[in-house]
Amino acid sequence: MLTEKILIYGSAILLCLAVILIYLWKQRRDSRRVDEKIAKAKQDGVFEPVSLHPVIDPGSCIGTGACIAACPEKDILGLRNGKATTINASHCVGHGACFHACPTRAITLCIGTEKRGVDLPHMNARFETNLPGVYIAGELGGMGLIRNAVEQGRQAVENMVKSGIGNHGCDYDLVIVGAGPAGISASLTARRHHLRFLTLEQDTLGGTVFTFPRSKVVMTATMELPLYGKLKLSETSKSQLLAIWQEALGKNGITVRENTRVENILSTGDGFRVDTSTGEQVRAYRILLAIERRGTPRKLGIPGEDLEKVAYRLLEPEHIHGKRVMVVGGGDSAIESALLLAANNTVTLTYRGESFSRIKPKNGERIREANQAGTVDIRFNTNPVRIDQDSVALAGKDGVAHEIPNDLVFIFAGGELPTQFLQKVGLHVTTKYGDAVLKHD
Repeated sequence: MLTEKILIYGSAILLCLAVILIYLWKQRRDSRRVDEKIAKAKQDGVFEPVSLHPVIDPGSCIGTGACIAACPEKDILGLRNGKATTINASHCVGHGACFHACPTRAITLCIGTEKRGVDLPHMNARFETNLPGVYIAGELGGMGLIRNAVEQGRQAVENMVKSGIGNHGCDYDLVIVGAGPAGISASLTARRHHLRFLTLEQDTLGGTVFTFPRSKVVMTATMELPLYGKLKLSETSKSQLLAIWQEALGKNGITVRENTRVENILSTGDGFRVDTSTGEQVRAYRILLAIERRGTPRKLGIPGEDLEKVAYRLLEPEHIHGKRVMVVGGGDSAIESALLLAANNTVTLTYRGESFSRIKPKNGERIREANQAGTVDIRFNTNPVRIDQDSVALAGKDGVAHEIPNDLVFIFAGGELPTQFLQKVGLHVTTKYGDAVLKHD
């Protein structure tokens, strides 16, 4: 009997030891893989975050991997020595899924880093700025993801309503500046609360989304659109998303005043006066700025940039055939545009960096394949220094310019934060260095 018990207990101990050894072996193997991915991310320049990103407290993390499973992107997070860690942090687009999935509240969403700051206007948890009555939602406040911008637009208007609109002598309860994702959501929410409101857009309905190439997928997660419902779409093209927005606005009798740029906003004591590019002046009790950081394209400042063949967005790539095209930039917009144009044109992609550092993994794979296949000629460490009617002068690190035959130029150098406009309005803009945007209480 004693011998049998010894065998049973011995077998159980050996089994437990085997399980522990297998677990430790697997943990070390997974950690080595994550270490390799981190090393590659550093080599490719995608390890450091550029915008909103998760920061993990190792003391609170218990290594469940829930954050990794919840993240809809690829290799943003991984487990290293039993703790979650960031890998390709610059690919993070701020879904916040990891934040909500963590069972121990070990994740904080931050903007900027100690070394790399991000300019953002001041606003509190209710999205109100330092100027009482003026609110901000969407990309201007650091939330570029469509789903997050839609949610912020809704919440900002809800907060206005909770604080009270009251009686006033203004033309409108609310003027919404910008008809991108945040502005459209805010407009629908304002209609839900029966507010008198006006939505102004300097360009076209959809804001930055409208400037995406026609076939670009712009939404990959479920979102709730006010007065429309939940959108359960795994992959949505630009045209599909714009059609949904137009349908939602049309059903609720909302008209966006397009091609109307806001030049200034002045406080009048009992509200605000909004000056527009059309010469019109309207008075509003509350203001919501739903403009986008990329609303004003960043220019290169080189001779010839004002030629008609130069553009800052690609709307109809399928209509461009047999052209010698130069695409300037190293972000996702530049990569995706170059790939779309390569189908029917000769494409040169110029980027000032040594490698692409802030693009989605799938775009990285596709552009490398296109370069190997010879359909896109990638020129790293180069800058256009002059644009002529039939060519572009491209200079490398040595400063020597080489003439490249060219018919069209598409510049994707990002957008400039409208700091001058914000300061004229009276809003404070500061540089955030790793500040927490979303954290658990």
